[in-house]
Amino acid sequence: MSVLSAQQVACEKSDRQLFSDINIELHPGQLLYVTGENGAGKTSLLRILVGLSSPSSGHIEINGHDVQKELPFASESLLYFGHKQGISQLLTATENLRFWCQQHGVEADQTSIHSILAELGLTGLEDIALKNLSAGQQRRVSLAKLWLKSDAKLWVLDEPFTALDVHLISELENKMASFLTSGGAIIMTSHQALNIDYPMTNLHLEYSW
Repeated sequence: MSVLSAQQVACEKSDRQLFSDINIELHPGQLLYVTGENGAGKTSLLRILVGLSSPSSGHIEINGHDVQKELPFASESLLYFGHKQGISQLLTATENLRFWCQQHGVEADQTSIHSILAELGLTGLEDIALKNLSAGQQRRVSLAKLWLKSDAKLWVLDEPFTALDVHLISELENKMASFLTSGGAIIMTSHQALNIDYPMTNLHLEYSW
């Protein structure tokens, strides 16, 4: 069974057709790389695929569950990483991740959270409010979710390399390769070249004037 199936998906925004007739069959171990100019609809497509926005037409299923009608079940094994990082500026890195784990049924104690933050280069910053961290450091806190949700089968990543240094980009690419090799599936966008030794499928969206 496919991890994600999208049939005849279309999107309109501000009386403009962004895209139409999008068909995707994503299976375990597959990487789909979505490309296109700014404004072509890459983010809109990803938001539709995970149920955050509704398509103007089309049907989407994740692990056999209708995204529009059965979103709680469809999103159980999904991890979406978008432009909005879903973290509170007033909470510390540890508090943010502990709250996120509670909301998503992820079992992780403070030791494991600190271990992942250390892996992401945030040693000594675990208990500082995010408003006092740089944009790159805040991005790392949000990325820790990829390390925490070990039961995920599908990652949907919208520009995951934004605000990351070269070292952390390499770490994330290695994490992606490991996830794919273990049977996970990834849909992603990026303006940066993807340096990963893994076969991928490309979906290019054309800008519609």
